[in-house]
Amino acid sequence: MATIAVTGHANLTGASVAPVEEALRALLARYPTAELTGMSCLAPGADTVFGNAVLALGGRLVAVLPSDDYRARMREGPDAVAFDRLLEAAAEVEVMPYRRAGTDAYAAANRLLLGRAELLVAVWDGGAGGRQGGTGHAVAAARARGLPVEVLWPPGAARQDPVRPATRGKHRRSSPIRSDRSDTL
Repeated sequence: MATIAVTGHANLTGASVAPVEEALRALLARYPTAELTGMSCLAPGADTVFGNAVLALGGRLVAVLPSDDYRARMREGPDAVAFDRLLEAAAEVEVMPYRRAGTDAYAAANRLLLGRAELLVAVWDGGAGGRQGGTGHAVAAARARGLPVEVLWPPGAARQDPVRPATRGKHRRSSPIRSDRSDTL
């Protein structure tokens, strides 16, 4: 069985989806359908594109949710619809033992992904992230374990600048709900 986990940017531009999906499908097509298992946290961006590619090729999808409130913290809209569709299609769902999403929960999800995968696919521009639970951290952790990592960043792939909340005076307002993380699983 080929168990492949994904990590990657959540803030892919709309124009990036097609080249990223094409690159993912080409990589995943190397494996026989009956043996293909894809593991994803189903985050917006790379995780969603990966989940779609696994299912389109007839593979088995395993959803790894960092916390009990992971879905509730997503903004409603296309990303939430895609999450719900992929979650429904998943052959297996693993939920980390955290009530609330956060750095520790994302890091735990990464550990589970890396512990079960034979290969980590990183849809990653190679930029420094460093945040525990983020793409760069997952790649570094995989490499430290000796887990093969395949970085995909095809021509045409790009990241959106994260939307920053408006500022007033010296204080920044920010929403407690974040689905626009620039580094995600």
